[in-house]
This record gives sequence, C-alpha cells and structure tokens, in this order.
Amino acid sequence: MKTREIRKQFLDYFAANGHEIVSSSPLVPHNDPTLLFTNAGMVQFKDVFLGQDKRAYNRAVTAQRCVRAGGKHNDLDNVGYTARHHTFFEMLGNFSFGDYFKREAIEHAWTLLTEGYGLPAEKLWVTVFDEDDEAADIWLGDMGVPAERFARIGASDNFWAMGDTGPCGPCSEIFYDHGPEVAGGPPGTPEADGDRYVEIWNLVFMQFNRDADGNDTPLPKPSVDTGMGLERLAAVLQGVHSNYETDLFVALIKAAGEATGCDDLNSTSLRVIADHIRSSAFLITDGVVPSNEGRGYVLRRIIRRAIRHGYQAGASGPFMHKLVAPLVEEMGEACPELVEAQQRVEEALAIEGERFAQTLGQGMRILEQELTELSGTVIPGDLTFRLYDTFGFPADLTADYARERGLTVDMEGFEEAMTGQRDRARAASQFRMEGVAKVSIEERTDFSGYEHLDGNATVLSLVAEDTETESISEGAEALVILDTTPFYAESGGQVGDKGFLIWPGGRFEVSDVHFLAHKVIAHAGKVVSGSLAKDTQVNAEVNAQSRSATAANHSATHLLHAVLQEVLGAHVQQRGSLVNNERLRFDFSHGDAMSGAEINEVERLVNQQVRANNDVGTRLMKLEDARAQGAAALFGERYEEDVRVVSMGEFSLELCGGTHVRRTGDIGSFRIISEGGIAAGVRRVEALTGEAAYVHGVNESETLNRLAAVLKTGRSDLEERATSLSTRVRELERKVEHLQGQLAAGGMGDDPASEIQEVNGIRVLVKRYDDVDIKGLRVMMDRLKDRLGSAVVVLGGVQNGKATLVVGVSKDLTDCCHAGKLVADLAVKVGGKGGGRPDSAQGGGAKIDGLDGALADVPHWLGSL
Repeated sequence: MKTREIRKQFLDYFAANGHEIVSSSPLVPHNDPTLLFTNAGMVQFKDVFLGQDKRAYNRAVTAQRCVRAGGKHNDLDNVGYTARHHTFFEMLGNFSFGDYFKREAIEHAWTLLTEGYGLPAEKLWVTVFDEDDEAADIWLGDMGVPAERFARIGASDNFWAMGDTGPCGPCSEIFYDHGPEVAGGPPGTPEADGDRYVEIWNLVFMQFNRDADGNDTPLPKPSVDTGMGLERLAAVLQGVHSNYETDLFVALIKAAGEATGCDDLNSTSLRVIADHIRSSAFLITDGVVPSNEGRGYVLRRIIRRAIRHGYQAGASGPFMHKLVAPLVEEMGEACPELVEAQQRVEEALAIEGERFAQTLGQGMRILEQELTELSGTVIPGDLTFRLYDTFGFPADLTADYARERGLTVDMEGFEEAMTGQRDRARAASQFRMEGVAKVSIEERTDFSGYEHLDGNATVLSLVAEDTETESISEGAEALVILDTTPFYAESGGQVGDKGFLIWPGGRFEVSDVHFLAHKVIAHAGKVVSGSLAKDTQVNAEVNAQSRSATAANHSATHLLHAVLQEVLGAHVQQRGSLVNNERLRFDFSHGDAMSGAEINEVERLVNQQVRANNDVGTRLMKLEDARAQGAAALFGERYEEDVRVVSMGEFSLELCGGTHVRRTGDIGSFRIISEGGIAAGVRRVEALTGEAAYVHGVNESETLNRLAAVLKTGRSDLEERATSLSTRVRELERKVEHLQGQLAAGGMGDDPASEIQEVNGIRVLVKRYDDVDIKGLRVMMDRLKDRLGSAVVVLGGVQNGKATLVVGVSKDLTDCCHAGKLVADLAVKVGGKGGGRPDSAQGGGAKIDGLDGALADVPHWLGSL
C-alpha cells in the first residue's frame, strides 16, 4: 500500500464515522509565538481543548504536517542516522471534543488497524497508564488483547499534560512487533528501548484539569487526542523496518542521488537530504524564509545541513532546488499548497545554495580576521559557535582550518555554547499556561472598533502579574478584559490601539491591545488614577489620531502589494508586514533588489491610486468564494470559514481583519524610504503616508539645501559636484598609498642583509620602524622577504600610542616556523593578540614599552624550535 493510499484510508475511515476532515494547519502555529513549529496534530485544536474556542463539529480527523527541529522537540541531529527520526513528518490523528471517550477511541483504533489496514492482531502490543483501570478493562475485555501483549506503565511515558496546569490525562499506546530478528524487548520491560517493538499510535484521554497545586479534577466533558506517525505506519504496512525504505523516501533518496552524483542509495547523507527537502520545502511553502533568527534560522540550519551532506555525497554546486519537483510528484496531490508554491520554493532553495557557497568564503575571511587578535594556540569555543551561529560556518571546517595552522579548537566551549542555545530555544518553545491563559470561553470580547472609536463596556476580568484579581489600584500595571471594545487587538501585522478606559473617579491608560485567546482581547496598560474593579462600567476611548494614521498605513500596504505585483510580476506575495501610526513595513517575495526606476514607479502608481480616491469597502464572504474572486491572502495565516474582504476600487482585493481608511484619498500621500533584502528571496519596503510622508520630504529638502551650501553649489548641480569630489578623493588616496610605500621602502636601508642573524640554520631579520602604519610595515615586510629569499622577517613599530608587529616567513620555512604562532607569542609581550597565515601574520597591543623586549625575544623563540 502506497503512503498516499494509507493517508487517504485513514481520513476516509474517520469521515465515515462522523468526523470532520480538517486540513493540515500551517507549520507556523497560528497566534502562538511560544511554539516554534506545529509539532503535533493537536496544536491547531489547542484553544478548543483549553475551552477558549468552539468549532462547528465535535469530532475531527487530520493528516497534520509537523516539524521537529528546534526547542524541546528537536530531532535534527539524529536525522539520517536512525530508522525513524525526521525533521518533517505527518501525524494522523482523530479527535473528540467532549463527544466520545475511551471506549470508542480504542474501538476505532483497533478496528482500523486490524480490519482496515489488515495488521495481524498478534503483532500488536498495548500499554496503558498503570492507574487507568477503565482503559485496561476495555483492551483486555472488550478488545480481547491477551495479557501477555499488554502492559501498565507509569506516568513518565503514559500520562500526558499540556503544561504545568490545564488539561491532562492518561495515554494508551499501540506498538507493532517487527519480529525476533530485530533486537529489543516488549514495552514495559528493561529491554524496551530496542527497535523490535515500535510505537505506532498514541491515544491521549484528556480526563482531568490540573491546578497550580498539582491536583487533578475530572473534566465535565473529557476529550480525545490521538496521533499516529504516517511514516512509521507506512513502514509497517510495506513490510520494511526503516522509514527510509518506504515508497516515498525511496523516491526522494533516488532523486537526491541523481542530483548529487551519489550511487550509494544507502548513504546516510542521501537520507538526510531526503528528509530535509521535505521540511525545507514545506516550511518555505508556509511562509518561513531562511534567515539568521527565529524560525528562519532553523530553516537555514536544515537547508545547510542538507547541502553539507550533499557536498559529502559528491555535489559540486547547489542541488536542493532540483529535488522540489520529485517531492511535488510524491506529495502534491495531498498537499496542493506545495504545488502552488513550487516555483517559490525552488527559487529560495537555489538562492540559499548559492549563498551558502559564499558563506564558506565569508566564514574563512572572518576567521582570518579574528585570528589576528588571537592570543595563544586555541581558537575559543565561543568564536567557533559565533561563526556557526551567525554565518553558518561549520565547526568541523573551523577545526580543519585550525589544524592547518598549528592551532586547536576549544570544542568543549563550543558544545557549551550550543547547549546554552538549545536551552534557550527549549524554554521559548513551551506552551505558556500562566494565569493569563486561563480566561474561560464565556469571557469573549465583542469588537466594535470598525464602526466606533469609543463605547461603554463592562470589566469582565483583571490580570496582574499573571494572576486574576478582583481590583487594581493607581500605578498598577495590568491586563483588562472587557465584554465589548472599540480597541483593535494586534493581529495581521497591525499593532494594537492606544487610548484610555475611563470611569467615575478613575482612568486606565491603554498602551497595547492583544489577544489572550480566541476572541478574548486584553487591554494592557496602567491605572493612571483611581482604582478599577471587576464588573465596573467604563467608557473605552481609542486614540483617534493614532488609529487614523495606522489605518492610512494599513490601507497603503494593500495598494503597495497590488502595485508590486503590477511592476515586478505576479510572483510577488506578501511575506509579512508591520503597520503602526508612524510607518509601514511590507515584506514580499522577490529575488532581486529593486532598481531605482522600479522604486519610483511603485511610488508613482501607489500615489496615483491615492489620488483616485476610490471607495474602500469591506464585506464578509465565505473563504472559498473570496479566493475564487482572487482575494489575496497571507501565507501561513489561518482563516475562519467566514472571512472579511477589503476592496479598494477595482484595484485591490485582500482578506483582512484590520482597520482601514474610508477612501484611498484619506491616505494623503505615499513615500518609500527604504528597500532591501531580509532573507533569501524576500525583500522589504518601508514607507510613510500622510503627514509623516510630508515631513520626510521637508527634511530631505532641508538636507539638500545644507549640502548645497557646504559644497558651494546649487541644488541642481549637487550630483555633479559630489561625483567630482569623490573622484578627486580616490585619486588622492591612491597617491597617499603610493607615497607611503615609497617612504617605507626608503626606510629599509640599502643593505638589510648586514643586519641578518642566523638561528638554528634560519636567517632572521628583526627591525623596528616607528611612526609607520600597519600597511607600511606589511609593504616593507613583503619587500624584505623578496630581497632576502629564505628568511624570517619580523618588524615592529609604534604609531598612535600602540605597538604593531608583522611577521613574514618564506614559503620554504613555513613547515618549521609558523608566522601566526610566532606573532601570537610576541604580541603577548605588548599586551595584545596576534595571528594569521603560516607565511604572513600581524598583531599588536597597547603596551608599547614591551615592544623592544618582544623583538629581542625573536631569536630565542626560533632557537626553541
């Protein structure tokens, strides 16, 4: 049975049993910055399980795409070396939201495995939580599982909790026995860590609510959350032990072999590539772009790990983009989003491949520069980590470089830095379950801000220091939850409103507004005067000026998006935005920097739409209807079935829940202030509107007036005058450099050979030249090496209150005398650092009175070789 058939049968089975087939949610969790990636099927239903959201159905089934490559759930380092670790996998799951519970969940699982997929019952083993007698009775009694294939296991493996507090409950796991030819014992035994018995399905029974004291109280409507790895199930049904031997991976491994020129289809490197192309492609599809921070950093690590393995396998250039088409062939039918994004994914992977090749060169240059200040012979672990973390420069390449230069790498320090990074990522990847997350589903906030900027409201809840409280006093910082509000909560790139909550005798200044949960809006701020208690009637007043400026910037992003597609091409898609009352920032997919002419044309066309003063309309539509009409949507965003569509004349149509002007003319004017790249294939435009755009123009005009006065010319002649001055400066710099070389050469004397010493058969020249900069010393050192032939040249001097050292070693002597090591030892005597190549190095320090001693020590250093 093919993997695609296994997936379809799972979904069809549960659909036939009353479950709603819910599409896989994006890999970037919606409205949850605390979680790096979607790593389980239940993530998109978290608010439902917490009681903060309701769906139109109480049974669901999904084939959820997941990534585990960062934070607590990080399989990256094991991928390719084990049979079942992956960065990307699909989790098949069925869910009950207060509907059926243990009996029906167990019956569904057993029926589908044994009757639907035809697995022999005698090959299946079952575990339950050791205190879960109810589940045990169902398995042993109703399902007929024999006691010898059944085990009770403790809470560490068979009790699940969403966090320190909140929903929790026992688990029941189903294992498949791969047979006696594979090492390992049954679950629940000391030998259980082997590969013979593999967990394929986990049934979680959300039965209790755990409070802050650790007490478990039965839930009024217990729920079910199950998860089964598609790749593991495919291995079982296809009669293979390793997931990499299944049909999907075999096809990708073969494609990876062709792309890299590797004939060994059992190669670990090809397995790594086959796994990583899946996670890379789907992360890019869901809007993540390679970068040096956050999710983009994890994506970049995955791509570059695959590329490094590709080079090991035989690739000589970028190849990852060649694997997208084979992936689409295997998974495009089940994942139409991948088909739509194919070109974009290929472009991003090709660019990242080219950039990584450049990174290797860049890393070498950075390392060379750092070593000029190195004291000793050990490259610090934090430097190795920084090269890896910032530039993607592999630690093993740093170690190779060090060995060539007689240095070593502090790998223990590197591992400590890596561990610190993992700990930070792990801490950032947890669901946050503090008091602010416990607002009950009844406490929803109705938003009235599309029509009104003020209105009466009732205080439903107050949260101070992550704890709900009955009242707050003057000076207290808190979150206020109202039954209705005109304040816009931060979402869709638009910041939250500012303003005040006012009541008789008191005032609360709102500095930010955001969602605590689905439709629960929190007003963050401070009590300016009086005290505020629950159930108080307040008047909520939005800062109208700030809202108006923010709305203008938001509407301008819609026009900008449409114009960018017109000027640059239909491939342009929004990748992110930030809209506040001061400016707008718009990120979009595009491979090349915009030319000046393109920027001017975009600015002109946006202003043309502003002057057209078209009506800005909003209406609610079904999501399918909106997309059918061509409404633009943000990649990675989760939309409800009913969506809000914003139109601007016939020019722009987008799904958007933000606030906007009533007519495009209300934007006033539009001015682009910057354009640049932020990641592979992603550009960023920053712009101003209205009064801010006017002020920016005035400031630029005043700057030009001042420059014209300084350069003693008219504004119309500024460019010509600046070009002329720049040319003159370059000419003078070249003359200065030439004269410095002549002065340095003239200071060498006519017969440097007369000052040569011989130590251990090595000719060495040591001289001091003060008031010569480092460039001049290097020129002198190179010329002396040329004139002397086989020799070691050490020059020192003092300039600008600092001691400088340069060392040159002729090529024939570098095996016995390393210039970088010599200058590193000498630099210690002047209170500094040094390093470099075997034939050329430099160093220095602030301790100028140690320079003569350093130069005098050269013969002793050579004598110790």
